[in-house]
Amino acid sequence: MLLYMSTSREARSSMPLHSVSVAGVVVREDGRLLAIRRADNGTWELPGGVLELDETPEAGVAREVLEETGIHVEVDELTGVYKNTTRGVVALVFRCKPSGGIERTSSESTAVAWLTPDEVAERMAEVFAIRLLDALDGNGPHVRSHDGKRLIPVESQLMLDGLASGDA
Repeated sequence: MLLYMSTSREARSSMPLHSVSVAGVVVREDGRLLAIRRADNGTWELPGGVLELDETPEAGVAREVLEETGIHVEVDELTGVYKNTTRGVVALVFRCKPSGGIERTSSESTAVAWLTPDEVAERMAEVFAIRLLDALDGNGPHVRSHDGKRLIPVESQLMLDGLASGDA
């Protein structure tokens, strides 16, 4: 498919704006998963953040995990792509192995913990827990959308896409 990119004012003002973030599902040999409690809102999530313009997704994951947790990682594979339809954030999630370092908090995290999958389901909101659980199932990469609180079922998303394109 050929895409035409225009730099006109009209094209720029109508182009959707998205932010790309990366996150790491760091899995220890005992099956526990690395998680942080965010300093800004107190929620439990994966370590991750905004991808810098000049870095690869894999380098961004390694940087973010280290910055937020003190843990060095080896990036294995992409396990999912998750879009927050409300905020326009697309998150690339990668399974990783810890390769060194010592757990510590940062200005972005008030706690760092190795959780069991059951603890993940208990502590994290659905839209964040699913990223960890998807990474463990081996059937990825998964592609999911959410509104910031709840997952949008695939059938609903397909219907919305059809309405937006005029097919429905």
